[in-house]
Amino acid sequence: MRETMEFDVIVVGGGPSGLAAAIRLRQLALGEGRDLGVCLIEKGSEIGAHILSGAVIETRALDSLLPDWKAKGAPLRTPVAEDRFLFLTGRRAFSLPTPPQMHNHGNYIVSLGNLCRWLALQAEAVGVEIFAGFAGASLLYDDNGRVRGVGTGDMGGGRDGAPTSAHQPGVDLIARQTILAEGCRGSLSKAAMERFRLRADCDPQCYGLGIKELWEVDPSVHKPGSVTHTIGWPLGGDVYGGSFVYHLEDHQVAAGFVVGLDYANPGISPFEEFQRFKTHPAFRPLFENGRRVAFGARALSEGGYQSIPRLSFPGGVLVGDAAGLLNVPKIKGVHTAMQSGILAAEAIFAETGPEAAAYGPLVRDGWVGVELRKARNIRPSFRFGLWGGIAYSALDTYVFRGCAPWTLRQRADHAHLKPAAACEPVVYPKPDGKVTFDRLSSLFLSGVNHEENQPVHLRLRDAATAVSVNLALYGGPEQHYCPAGVYEFEGKEGDAFGRKEGDAAPILRINAQNCLHCKTCDIKDPTQNIDWTTPEGGGGPNYPNM
Repeated sequence: MRETMEFDVIVVGGGPSGLAAAIRLRQLALGEGRDLGVCLIEKGSEIGAHILSGAVIETRALDSLLPDWKAKGAPLRTPVAEDRFLFLTGRRAFSLPTPPQMHNHGNYIVSLGNLCRWLALQAEAVGVEIFAGFAGASLLYDDNGRVRGVGTGDMGGGRDGAPTSAHQPGVDLIARQTILAEGCRGSLSKAAMERFRLRADCDPQCYGLGIKELWEVDPSVHKPGSVTHTIGWPLGGDVYGGSFVYHLEDHQVAAGFVVGLDYANPGISPFEEFQRFKTHPAFRPLFENGRRVAFGARALSEGGYQSIPRLSFPGGVLVGDAAGLLNVPKIKGVHTAMQSGILAAEAIFAETGPEAAAYGPLVRDGWVGVELRKARNIRPSFRFGLWGGIAYSALDTYVFRGCAPWTLRQRADHAHLKPAAACEPVVYPKPDGKVTFDRLSSLFLSGVNHEENQPVHLRLRDAATAVSVNLALYGGPEQHYCPAGVYEFEGKEGDAFGRKEGDAAPILRINAQNCLHCKTCDIKDPTQNIDWTTPEGGGGPNYPNM
């Protein structure tokens, strides 16, 4: 028997957008003396456990939400001291002018996970009820088809749903409005978009995969406040992406690599590209005498303004990266995510009807929409290749100033993949265990864990397609793009697969316990055969300081 709990508003996701929405709702309620029940659920074991970002943030939205954040001890301790933008070849690094969107004067290098932990304390202080370890597994609907809340998944349990001593059944959380703040490619957000056709009037969303490591480096090479971004090597000119290297406090460096998931060659591995990047002569000395302390990965929405869906639906709204509000040229999304949460809260608080219809226009007509509209053509311009994208971006930035009389369109990432036979094979060097590493040793640093007997949350719509199409035509791209080694093809190879008569057919093994919840498989699978569903609450990575 499932328990039912009722609130005025349910927030799904403990990232910056969800926490900002919850805090603003309670601020408004307290300001008017109203009793407004706000509940926030988070699938991670604690707030911040699943949060991963670079991150350099600007404080515009935080200043609005909590003007006294400095006095309250917000963990923004490293102001940006310098910006560098480099073009890499295999051996050299050339300085480029830093694009104006990437200037970081007045911004801070932070651990976004720690910022969210601090925001959770502020939320609880104003009366938000936070339930960590509760995964939003399904949307609940009333008789009119309106969202009336969220059903959480079980915590613990047997492979076939049989109870165990650790099994706790899920809860039905009922609310007047549901705020979906799941981040990139959330399963409930995906369901809401399909049911209410929220993407009917926008371009497909496109994505990048970000891989991040946290290092403790030798004090002699540590430069607190230093921000470096690179383009070029190790990626070819036809692949969008680049690195970031941010120097935090306490001799810590956040290093990462983002690869646009619209690449064509199915043999590309974003994880391996990041490992190669660290061997560049300009960066290897930074890591050589250091110690890697954390690892993680997540996808991020890169479609921009033309890929923003309708933001409200009967009974709920989309906020943050669930809505695709990242400013890609700026390499920032925390400020837009928090502002969307604030605007959603204000629209919901003022709304008495079934849909917070005012929310979408507040985003599009406010500074979030203006900022994203000006940046809309830069990311898709890289379809012209690296140098074509750089040339167009300069034209768009300095001549048109973001006001070109056209909009470049987006295409779904999985549609860009070419058959393996049409692409050059990609061979990556073996890890040295000092600067470069394999997936399994990296996973250990992510703290990833899933209850062993829970149902597999990575589901194939058709099991045969994984071999007959993905392996046969594309060489099994899931074994390359997944940063966690979740997907492995087993079986001998000969004839079309290299099999000999009598050999067992290859099969796809899914190591779901390795999953970092990055959602790349749900995005990049060429036939859209993989469906990422919510695992039991409390599972997944446990990121410290990420």
